[in-house]
Amino acid sequence: MSGHNLSRRTFVAAAGAAPAAVMGMQGTPRQQTGPIRVVTMYKFEPQEIRTIQSAAKAPVEIVIAKDREEFRKLLREAEVVYGTLSGADLDFAPKLKWVQWGAAGVEGMDAALKDHPVVVTNCARIFAPGISETGMGLLLCLTRGIATYYMPQFARRQMKPVGTPKSADHVELAGKTMAIVGLGGIGSAMARRAHYGFDMKIIATDAKPMPKPEYVAELHGPDYFMQMVPRADVLVSAAPLTPATRRMFNEQVFRSMKKTAYFIALSRGELFDDMALVKALKEGWIAGAGLDVFPQEPPPPSHPIFDCQNVVMTPHTSGWSPDRQTRLIEFIGENLRRYASGLPLLNVVDKKAGY
Repeated sequence: MSGHNLSRRTFVAAAGAAPAAVMGMQGTPRQQTGPIRVVTMYKFEPQEIRTIQSAAKAPVEIVIAKDREEFRKLLREAEVVYGTLSGADLDFAPKLKWVQWGAAGVEGMDAALKDHPVVVTNCARIFAPGISETGMGLLLCLTRGIATYYMPQFARRQMKPVGTPKSADHVELAGKTMAIVGLGGIGSAMARRAHYGFDMKIIATDAKPMPKPEYVAELHGPDYFMQMVPRADVLVSAAPLTPATRRMFNEQVFRSMKKTAYFIALSRGELFDDMALVKALKEGWIAGAGLDVFPQEPPPPSHPIFDCQNVVMTPHTSGWSPDRQTRLIEFIGENLRRYASGLPLLNVVDKKAGY
C-alpha cells in the first residue's frame, strides 16, 4: 500500500473539502541516525507493522509496550509516539519529536503537552467514511420510520404499515436542508453524501477560513450558528470538542429548531446537553435524533434517553470497519515517510485551538 493510495483514498476523495483539513506544516530533515523508533501501547498486528515499515520507505522500529510502566521506560529512546501522551510522560522522553495521536479528537491533550514544542498530528478524516455512512443510516432510520415504527413491530413479530401513502409518517430527504456544524472530516463526508446521494441542500459553519466546497450551498463562520439552526431540516453535530463547543447544542438550540427537524450527533457527545435533548424529544420540540455519541458513554440504563421513542443510537462505533483500519495503517506509513524525508506531515494539530 503506497502513500499515493493513501492520499487519493483519504484526502483527494474529499475534493473540495481538502482545504478544511489541517494538512501539515513544513518539516525539517531528520537529523538522527539509525531507524526511526516508534513507541506505542497500541497492539499493532505483525502484518500492520510490516505494512507501515514498507510504506515509510525508511528504517522504522515499532516497539509495543505491554503496560504504562514499560511505556515510560521505552520513551527514553522514543523519537515518535503513536497513541496518546500526557504532559507527565514528557519527562521520560528526551528524544521525542512527534506524537501521532490515535484519534481524530485531541480534547484529552493536557496543558503540558499543549505548551511543549513536540509536533502532534491526529487521525482527522481517517474514520470519516464510516462515520458519515452511520450518520446517514441513523437519519434514514428516523425519516423512513424504520426505528420509530417498524423495528418495534418486528420485535413483536408484527408488520403493519403506519400512516397513509401521503401522510407525514415517512419523510423524503431530497430538497431538505442539512445544516452541519464543523466542516472537517466528518462534516465534509456527511455533506458530500447528503448532497450528491440524497439531493439535499447543505449549509455549514466552521471556525477555520476555507474555500466553500461545491457541494455546500453556504459556508459561514461560527457566529452564524443560531441563524442557521431554524433553517435546518437536519442539524448535524460534527465539530471538535473545545471549550467553545462544549454543550453548544443546548435547550435554546433545540427550542429554535423546526418541530419537523432531526438532530444527528457524530463527533463528540459532550457537544450537546443530553437532558435538554431528552426534553426536546419527549415534548416534541424536534422530530427525532440519531446519536452515535453521548456525554456519558455508555449512558446508564436509568437514563431517560432510553424512554424516547423518536431516537436511534449506536455506541460510538460509527468509525469501525476493516477499511478504517486499512486507511489508518496507510496513513501512519505515509506520515512516517514524510517525517523521514523532511516533508510536511499530514494533519498537524493546532494545539492551542484544540484541533
